[in-house]
Amino acid sequence: MSETAQVSSLPLPPMQYVTLFSEENSKRGRTPRPPPPITDNYSMFGNPYNTDDAVIRPLESQNIRRLYPNNYDHRRELKKLNHSITASFLDLVDICIRNPESEARATKIDDLTLLFIHMHHLVNEFRPHQARETLRVMLEQQKRQRLEIAERFRRHFDKAWELVQQAISTIPEPTESNIKLLIDIERVQPSEGNSNNQACGNGCAEEDRVLCQIIDLL
Repeated sequence: MSETAQVSSLPLPPMQYVTLFSEENSKRGRTPRPPPPITDNYSMFGNPYNTDDAVIRPLESQNIRRLYPNNYDHRRELKKLNHSITASFLDLVDICIRNPESEARATKIDDLTLLFIHMHHLVNEFRPHQARETLRVMLEQQKRQRLEIAERFRRHFDKAWELVQQAISTIPEPTESNIKLLIDIERVQPSEGNSNNQACGNGCAEEDRVLCQIIDLL
């Protein structure tokens, strides 16, 4: 007895393709280039498509008989389809009870299939509107996040500005004695050409002489 093969509904991970994107290949530019955009026909889920086709393909292009006019109200037609599906389902249940082998059962199933296809098509026609609304919500969320970041930055800036102003206000005002001390210190500073450890003519170091003058001023 052979073992039953397990088939996944999703494709296997492309590990052979993933391994090509190693760090070494990325640094040397050896990673595969992206596939070129499709410019002609292609197949998706076994159905042929063309790049020039509309996003929502009309029912006539799929060889499906249209049950509602070209100019219609989506809400009204969806309600009508909902009632028709309910009625057709009850008819199918009645047929299955009375005569399950009747040909009317297959006909009613085909009617239900056509009704569901139309309902699915009407719902899909709202996809572009849904995409626009989704994009609008994303942009509003990004705008709100940026405004919050800007508001937090403004609060931090105001706090930093307040701290700077407080620090400035704590600086003491210059007095006459401080100004005199500053002038005397600048007067006794050694010239740039002399070394800091150069001794003066009376045998004392320059730093000691400056320190003695500052003590005398105090």
